[in-house]
Amino acid sequence: MPVRLVLLPGMDGTGDLFEPLKHALGPQAPVDVVRYPTQQMLGYDALMPLVRAQLPEQEPFVLLGESFSGPLAVSIASSPPVGLRALILCCSFARTPVPSMALLPGGILDFWARLALSKAMRAPMERMLLGSSPAPQLAALLQASLAKVSASVIAHRMKEVRDVNVLDRVSELRMPVMYLQAQQDRLVPRAAAADILRRLPSTHVVKLDGPHGLLQASPDASARAIVRFCRDLMPAAP
Repeated sequence: MPVRLVLLPGMDGTGDLFEPLKHALGPQAPVDVVRYPTQQMLGYDALMPLVRAQLPEQEPFVLLGESFSGPLAVSIASSPPVGLRALILCCSFARTPVPSMALLPGGILDFWARLALSKAMRAPMERMLLGSSPAPQLAALLQASLAKVSASVIAHRMKEVRDVNVLDRVSELRMPVMYLQAQQDRLVPRAAAADILRRLPSTHVVKLDGPHGLLQASPDASARAIVRFCRDLMPAAP
């Protein structure tokens, strides 16, 4: 990796689910993982200063926003810190990915969050996020990360996703942007990438086989795409 990679996590916010990607990138890859509080109901606006405080100050870096963190990454990149060179969005969105979600009352999302973390939903959640037959160690990693987060926090983040719209900020981006799109994503539809492309036609969309948890279920292919993108940012040797 020729440039530092800063990873913003998905809905769980723990950052633990980046372990497969970190392993695929290799021990020499400079990678920072930002982690969100697991018991505090912080929305995008409250998370912004927390994330900015953890960004590198003395070296160039690429910011990757996974799923839930995409709008946060877009907002930071639209008013970028000095070292930010490029943005990667993975299975993410700039506005509510499912339009009907905008109509759901908070009580329904509270119920869904409790259900998602229940024992009864373990296997369906694994299939939805990791594909039909996830490796046992990967399924265990998912369950361990979800166990750290309260249902109230998950519900609050779902409400943030329901209400978010940073498409105007996408239009303000003045740096290379790559979108990693999972071909078997059952949570974020392809229209989410199309939204971003309409606002920023220069976005480089890379389509990879895999479920919504692309960085977990397809870490090697994801790592190769990330490394190629980051290498292209570096000036050619004289």
